[in-house]
Amino acid sequence: MTRTRCPGYTGTATVVLALLACSVLFAAPASAVEQHLGSGPDFSATVSGTNEFEPGQDATVSLLVKNTGLNTFKQVMMGTIQPEDQQSTAKTTVIGLNSSGDAVLVKTDPQMVGDIPGGETVTVQFRAKISANATEGEYQLPLTIDYRYLRVIVQERADVFEYTYNDGRKTLPVTLRIKPHVKPEVTGLVPEQIVAGSEGYLNLTIQNTGPGNGTMAAVRLIRNGQSPVIPATSTVFIGDFPSGGVVTCRYKVSVSKDATNQTYPVDLAVTYTNHEGAVVTSQKTTVGVPVNDKPAFTVISPVPAVPRGADSTIEVVYRNDGSVAVHDAQVRLQPHNPITASDNNAFLGDIAPGETATARFVIRPDPEAETGKYSLDSSIRYRDAKGTSIESDPVPVQLEVVPAAGGFSAIPGGIVSVILVIVLILAGAGFFLYQRKKSGR
Repeated sequence: MTRTRCPGYTGTATVVLALLACSVLFAAPASAVEQHLGSGPDFSATVSGTNEFEPGQDATVSLLVKNTGLNTFKQVMMGTIQPEDQQSTAKTTVIGLNSSGDAVLVKTDPQMVGDIPGGETVTVQFRAKISANATEGEYQLPLTIDYRYLRVIVQERADVFEYTYNDGRKTLPVTLRIKPHVKPEVTGLVPEQIVAGSEGYLNLTIQNTGPGNGTMAAVRLIRNGQSPVIPATSTVFIGDFPSGGVVTCRYKVSVSKDATNQTYPVDLAVTYTNHEGAVVTSQKTTVGVPVNDKPAFTVISPVPAVPRGADSTIEVVYRNDGSVAVHDAQVRLQPHNPITASDNNAFLGDIAPGETATARFVIRPDPEAETGKYSLDSSIRYRDAKGTSIESDPVPVQLEVVPAAGGFSAIPGGIVSVILVIVLILAGAGFFLYQRKKSGR
């Protein structure tokens, strides 16, 4: 049996499907996209933590920078896409704090912080050096904020945005405050017996040249690095130390033995209670301390001639070439082979700078010692003005060994012995002949 297809069946089904699809499209709501518009970013800055510092201090200034820009309009658009950037966003932001005069020197370069959306806050820190000469008061430093922000959104097609941007800069004042402080300044210095290798005293007159008043104050003397001047008494309590006040302090110091005749640094600082009741320490101040050389001695007497094989008394004249006097000085000679000494110590007494003293020693060269010049060491032990016992560096003593003055002593000992043997033999032979001749009579 043959079936006949109904004409137009396929076309009718296609139309129905198309109508259903269109009905779905018309039934679906159009998507709505929100776009916020405003006047662009704006900023405020506040100091986080303290903004009070003292002269000479290394400071870290921490700042809170907020983008206060707002979106004042909202645009709802149909059939478009959501924009990524907003006009209130500060993009590629760079923040820098600049110095203002010589009182506060900013050491940190401008910092890149990236994008800051409206209403967001970032924290930045800057290192600064407060000048030691900064006076009390407020100082305003300019904070510069460079950024870019959205200007216009051009939508060429339903799926394409074209952004254009403006460059912006904002300058804000940042206020730092220099607190009242005590600033010690040495106005007078009197050294007492500051000598290399010894101890002495340092008298200092100190004035508070700062605007602040200190109470319960103490002045500390501090060694400066590897300076040879070393405080033995380091702290003097002075009590109240008002602005403009003057005090006198006395310190005991020791000086290393390798110091030379020049000026060396020493530091001092004042620890005190400030007007807020806090215990603080002032910045260090450095003062130069003149140091005298360790006393040096020179032999200025002629080189004595000493005959070998006999005791001789020699006189040695010592001169004090230092800049300070020595007291109760005594000298010791250190002989060595082929020279011995039966008396090698002598008392010199007090010797002022440039003055001399004479020592006498009894020495004896070996009879077989070679003639010529010899050098012996001597050392002088003395007391300084404070009674400290100190030994000098070695002082060379020159002498010349010469032959004996005459007789057998002028002949070396070995030859003398041979001659004596010969003499004895001859004497014995003569005596023998004499006796033989006598007995022959």
